[in-house]
Amino acid sequence: VQLQASGGGLVQAGGSLNLSCAASGSIFSMWSWGWYRQANGGQRELVASISSGRTRYADDVKGRFSISRDKDKNTLNLQMINLKPEDTAVYFCKAVATRTDYWSQGTLVTVSS
Repeated sequence: VQLQASGGGLVQAGGSLNLSCAASGSIFSMWSWGWYRQANGGQRELVASISSGRTRYADDVKGRFSISRDKDKNTLNLQMINLKPEDTAVYFCKAVATRTDYWSQGTLVTVSS
């Protein structure tokens, strides 16, 4: 399984970005998908996840971020609106199989105040 994250960039506070994660390989065995982020010096934290159509969000992004999967295009998407400087981080997508996890490379999101 290979994951390729894209869509990061520089945006002003209050702006929006859409992240995308293209998946290839044996993705049929993945049962959960998620977006994580890691700010400078911080730990990687869950932003949003989706499994069997159910979504879960970190408290600080609820109402601003939306995760979705496009099964036809094999992509995992994260729509982000009303971005805040504290959303600045490197974002990663993750696919979870029974015995292992797969990670994308990071895509940098920078929100200026």
